[in-house]
Amino acid sequence: MIERLSKRVRQENGQGGFTLIELLVVIVIIGILLAIAVPSYLNFRTRANDSAAQANVRSAVPSVEAYFADNDTYVGMTLAELQLIDSGISPTIDVGTVSATSYCIDDDSVAGSEFRKPGPGDAIEAGACP
Repeated sequence: MIERLSKRVRQENGQGGFTLIELLVVIVIIGILLAIAVPSYLNFRTRANDSAAQANVRSAVPSVEAYFADNDTYVGMTLAELQLIDSGISPTIDVGTVSATSYCIDDDSVAGSEFRKPGPGDAIEAGACP
């Protein structure tokens, strides 16, 4: 097949090359492949951002509980206080509503990928702290 294509490109009578129809078919095939690949890529990127935000919140929870164990309250808890306990906490963590027995931490490092943990017994959920 390659030999046949190279023979066609090197025709002796000066008519070598590809026809316009052949080039259009190749462009259409490339367009179809791109139409399939681009949405997949965008969906993958969105899921990766969501997972990163959830992981940031999940990694801050042990520091929040350590703060409570040291102070017997969540009042006064800030990102700086949490980073004193664990310097690996993401700087994109926000400490929201805090009371003596509850807290709300969230991560909104990427627009559209906001996740929060609204209290000690709650699961991580979508959205920002109030």
